[in-house]
Amino acid sequence: MAKCQIWFSFAALALILSAAVADDVVVLTEDNFEKEVGQDRGALVEFYAPWCGHCKKLAPEYEKLGNSFKKAKSVLIGKVDCDEHKGVCSKYGVSGYPTIQWFPKESLEPKKYEGQRTAEALAEFVNSEAGTNVKIASIPSSVVVLSPDNFNEIVLDANKDVLVEYYAPWCGHCKTLAPIYEKVGTAFKLEDGVVIANLDADKYRDLAGKYGISGFPTLKFFPKDNKDGEDYDGGRDVDDFVNFINLKSGTNRDSKGQLTVNAGLVASLESLVKEFIAASNGEKKNVVAKMEEEAGKLSGSDARHGKIYVKSAKKCLEKGDGYAKSEIERIQRILDKSVSPAKADQFTLKRNILSSFVQSSS
Repeated sequence: MAKCQIWFSFAALALILSAAVADDVVVLTEDNFEKEVGQDRGALVEFYAPWCGHCKKLAPEYEKLGNSFKKAKSVLIGKVDCDEHKGVCSKYGVSGYPTIQWFPKESLEPKKYEGQRTAEALAEFVNSEAGTNVKIASIPSSVVVLSPDNFNEIVLDANKDVLVEYYAPWCGHCKTLAPIYEKVGTAFKLEDGVVIANLDADKYRDLAGKYGISGFPTLKFFPKDNKDGEDYDGGRDVDDFVNFINLKSGTNRDSKGQLTVNAGLVASLESLVKEFIAASNGEKKNVVAKMEEEAGKLSGSDARHGKIYVKSAKKCLEKGDGYAKSEIERIQRILDKSVSPAKADQFTLKRNILSSFVQSSS
């Protein structure tokens, strides 16, 4: 994994990552540029190259801008990868990166932006051009900020799996990683046993040195059973981090923080579900009793999930074979609406476990 060398030497920066494309920034291409730009809304467009250091530095600010303007129907915040779409960039006179241009409503005659490359300055420019009054949104971070005051309390907690990024504010690679790492923090913010954290290792050199940090960014994983820490040498995409945490911590999250279809499933109870489905109506009560006994042996999150298994089995016994399928359909209708992340977790766990009853009967 590429790093910025600290304190005593500086290595040449490798060409490592494409500029991050934010969820709230419209990706423009040869095919869709004139379908999106020059229409019934003004558009601010960043023309960038994936290898460009200034573009990487701009990425988190531009993402913040996109997030703040995502509800402004009269403004589009977009970006074009000039390595992939040279024709578009050439057409609009782009000769350096990043180039930022404003396209007024119903116009393909751009005005070049020459101001500071901060979210606040860009927002002021867009507001002036578009007649909007959008403020840069303050987005609470899901990454825990570490210092000597809280490091041991958080990282060395035997009840937590903790991923720590050691970074420096001036490090280009760290700036590129920042929006990605924030998404990882968001993905696991509802997991009580997982912490995504970072430490300014340039500011707290003694603490970083204690763990042998010699480059930025360095990532170390501190599982519940090994507080000496393990080096993280995986990829730097959101999915890479999420897959790593899921494997190490036994969690079941996707890159958006939603529970996967395997969340909540308990192997020992899954076998009893199959036995429950195959049993006659007279025998099902005995299987439920066995399920209650097995669930009583579980601990932690499995114990909570075990209660859902038992309740689901009792409902199936009471209401018949069609209960699981109809309840899943009801839950899915709820999930299709706007519900809080915590509520979505509750309903998803129940849906997943009920699905075992339906699948086992097929």
